[in-house]
Amino acid sequence: MNNPKGKLIAIGGAEDKGTDLEIGVIHRNNLNFFELGILKRVAFETGNAGARIEVITTASSSPKEVGVNYLNAFSRIGYSNVGHMSIRDRDDSNKEEFFSRVAEANAVMFSGGNQYRLTSTFGGTEILNLLQERYENENFVVAGTSAGAMAMSNTMIYEGNSGRSHLKGEVKITTGLGFSRQLIFDSHFDKRGRFARLVQAIGANPSCLGIGLGEDTGVVIIDGKIEIIGSGMVTIIDGHQIRHSNIADIPEGNPISIENLIVHFLTSGDSLNIKRRTVEVKHVEVKVED
Repeated sequence: MNNPKGKLIAIGGAEDKGTDLEIGVIHRNNLNFFELGILKRVAFETGNAGARIEVITTASSSPKEVGVNYLNAFSRIGYSNVGHMSIRDRDDSNKEEFFSRVAEANAVMFSGGNQYRLTSTFGGTEILNLLQERYENENFVVAGTSAGAMAMSNTMIYEGNSGRSHLKGEVKITTGLGFSRQLIFDSHFDKRGRFARLVQAIGANPSCLGIGLGEDTGVVIIDGKIEIIGSGMVTIIDGHQIRHSNIADIPEGNPISIENLIVHFLTSGDSLNIKRRTVEVKHVEVKVED
């Protein structure tokens, strides 16, 4: 199978707008654009300053505020040809206006919020088919932060309390937007202690690689290679060589047991080949003073 011709950029997030499915409350943190440096990379991969970027705020419960902040942020780095697509429901997703704008864009950027809102709005629609086709066949950028990153894969985590993620059934999985069948993303990974929930997701889907995205951190996926960007850490969980797992046999609510899980902790400049599952680390020269 050939690798997609497009580029996938998944960002760990820092702004959490919309419903937090773990604790059932609404966070309204200030958007200080922690990822301004990462947005520069999104813009660079999109093309020159005239490239068209469409920001999709479907996941957010504060779409206007989030949209304005993204437009301002891209403008500050020299990209002003940026639009805001406030798609709120399936009726909106089927509008010809939005379909045409995606057809003419060089990139789309999915904001954070609630990833379930993304899949329930776009699943099975023509606009999602267009996005998938353009990503597979063109030099087209699909970027997303937080919930926007988590929804990128075919297998998507949509709920899972970090304190109970070691118990079978506590991690809820559904079908995502389907840009990758080989990966499962989780965001705010370090700050919210989500290691166990990604382990359970990979234990149930060992053909996938788990990508745990720290805040102010992301991955750029081009031609089957994952490159780490940003200031934090990305955790890669590889289940291909699992020798034992009790997930299929234990009752709901019991702790899971997995043997021979492979874990990598990677930082900016490190990379991983998805097919070979091999890591290439960035070597840093250390100067020793006399």
